[in-house]
Amino acid sequence: MKVLIYTHSFAPNIGGQETIVMVQAQGLARTSSSASARAAELTLATPTPQDGMNDATLPFRVIRQPSWMALFRLIRDADVVHLAGPILLPTILALLLRKPICVEHHGFQTICPNGQLFYEPDQSSCPGHFMARRYGKCIHCNAARGKLRSLKMVLLTFVRRWMCQQVKMNVLPTAWLSTLLQLKKMETIVHGLPSLPGTPRASATLPFPVFVFVGRLVSTKGVHVLLEASQLLKSKGLQFRVKIIGEGPERDALEKTVRNLRIQDIVCFLGYVPDDALEETLADAAAVVVPSLAGEVFGMVAAQNMQRGRLVIVSDIGALSEVVGNSGMRIAPGDASALANCMESVIRNPSIREELGQKGPERVAQCFSADQMITEHLRLYEELYRS
Repeated sequence: MKVLIYTHSFAPNIGGQETIVMVQAQGLARTSSSASARAAELTLATPTPQDGMNDATLPFRVIRQPSWMALFRLIRDADVVHLAGPILLPTILALLLRKPICVEHHGFQTICPNGQLFYEPDQSSCPGHFMARRYGKCIHCNAARGKLRSLKMVLLTFVRRWMCQQVKMNVLPTAWLSTLLQLKKMETIVHGLPSLPGTPRASATLPFPVFVFVGRLVSTKGVHVLLEASQLLKSKGLQFRVKIIGEGPERDALEKTVRNLRIQDIVCFLGYVPDDALEETLADAAAVVVPSLAGEVFGMVAAQNMQRGRLVIVSDIGALSEVVGNSGMRIAPGDASALANCMESVIRNPSIREELGQKGPERVAQCFSADQMITEHLRLYEELYRS
């Protein structure tokens, strides 16, 4: 069975979608050398440039920046087409060629013009204006990009939604997401994480706890909420530190916020930290904070740090709540006071991080197995191929 995965973004780019697509592709490639009836001959196509990455080390074929004609041939030769999101050109070509298509949703592109379910004018989670047919709100939301472009974004959302109603299956990483997308054919296959080598490392013992944010520095990630919570705790005289790991367009504004709040002595920005150094950087973390305001369909950072045995404090939004379950602490999105209370509990009662930190690896092993994710995808491909 020939499977084509098409993803708009792939390694060496960094992010949750890129991580999951790589895990899927590597897992599927392993089946091609097995005697299993569910073996998949995998090709991955992407417009992402190579930028020094050695694709020859990957166990599957990678076609980068294919022309539309080359993409047409790849789709024509495939038995099943797997799209990492409702991507226009490959979806149109696959529909024209009558190929079985599954679209795996890594965002909200079929119900939100900016794909984040985030209302830009007041920097808050969107209540669902597009699905409620309040299209004027959608245009106003993205008006900073220009009114014509904002209108185009709304129109393309209609197109993506229509296309996803025509495909054989829409794959969702959380059951919560299905309640929002409301598409005809949907199936939940949760994301899986590969096993960590060895056992999760315990947090280093320091005279004061360290709280860590890991992710892209964009408005939807809510880093300013962590900074405001930190200022509240500092005003109480509590001893702690905050590490901000990641890069993004909001970094300058966040550094200015740190100065305005006068918390430069407890907050440091580390920028991008490569994977091979991340474990060491997180060694002293009392908790990893995921204060997202919107944009989460799964919560890869939360799951990865649960797997490491770290306590996670997350916003109580659908996807993050579903992933974390009872193995972490939750706050209302954007509530700096609630976050400060959680952080204070961790500072004053270190046993909390021990108790909840131990639950994380168990939950990941039970619920988010990479092998199970691959098995479920192979089953789905088989069903689509035979239908």
